[in-house]
Amino acid sequence: MKATKSNSAKGGKLIVWIAAGAVVLAACALFLSVGRAFYDRRVPNFKGVLDLYVYPGETVADVQARILESPQLRRKGSIRRCLAGTGEIRPGHYRVDGTCSSMYVARMLRAGWQTPVSLTLSGTIRNREALARKIGSQMLADSASVMAFLSVEDSVKACGVTSARQLFSFIIPDTYEIVWTATPGEILRRLVAERNAWWNKERRAAAAKQGLSTLEVSALASIVAGESQYVPEQPKIAGVYLNRLRKGMKLQADPTVAYCFNYEVKRILHSHLEVDSPYNTYKYAGLPPGPIQCPPKSCLEAVLHPDTHSYLYFCADPSFNGSHRFASSYEDHLANGRAYREALSKRK
Repeated sequence: MKATKSNSAKGGKLIVWIAAGAVVLAACALFLSVGRAFYDRRVPNFKGVLDLYVYPGETVADVQARILESPQLRRKGSIRRCLAGTGEIRPGHYRVDGTCSSMYVARMLRAGWQTPVSLTLSGTIRNREALARKIGSQMLADSASVMAFLSVEDSVKACGVTSARQLFSFIIPDTYEIVWTATPGEILRRLVAERNAWWNKERRAAAAKQGLSTLEVSALASIVAGESQYVPEQPKIAGVYLNRLRKGMKLQADPTVAYCFNYEVKRILHSHLEVDSPYNTYKYAGLPPGPIQCPPKSCLEAVLHPDTHSYLYFCADPSFNGSHRFASSYEDHLANGRAYREALSKRK
């Protein structure tokens, strides 16, 4: 009888120990699960900055593979767990930094919380092809789709541009923050909005003071840009052209002739001056019907605030330093031209 009680007691203790062990294991599993969940949701899993581009048609597996290969990732298991439950992800540019947890990244990709990219329009933009290339090289939309959009009159008008000829009047070279997946139409509307904001009350008043509309300012500024990239001299060049306009003289600007030949001529010859185009300021008086390139801000400001002088002519300086010699009389201009040609001949 005593042995039976002893065996029963031992059996009871074993059950208790088994039960206690099960509870401990369950507690450990729960602790591990809660710990993982807390870690995945709250603890940053990246070091430094990771710029992640998701292209249309890519799957979670495609994006996960790139994240796992990135040196910014701290623990691979955490990102695997969080992305495993992610369904469809949205194309876009996503910036992951040291504050991001794995779960935040998964939610970011699923919801499309994009980080804008910097669209920089700089340098000389002389035609729509150049503009399309610059946009296509920085955005998801390729240059071909951008060019196709810019080539349709109704498309650009729907974005607030008065006409295709005036397109460059509505684009000011600068750096713009915009989502990477923006369509050509969304990009152009953003550029037009920024241009309209730039033309504030003070600048419109300055244009009126010069007797010009905002579109005419852009056209003249584009000529100034074609003549010189030396910013300190641009107000003086703008003053020359404004003097000629006020006297009823033809502008006779070489860059407008180059525009007529799509900038494919290396040097303007007398034969080029006869081209029949409203943009040829040697043949037609006044401003051309639209800008011959995207005018930078420095040239727009030069037209709005030109130097006051009596100069009517200018010619490249014989020193070839990018500056010009200015003249009020045609005789002095001819002398400056001879000096430049002589220097050019010496350089062969």
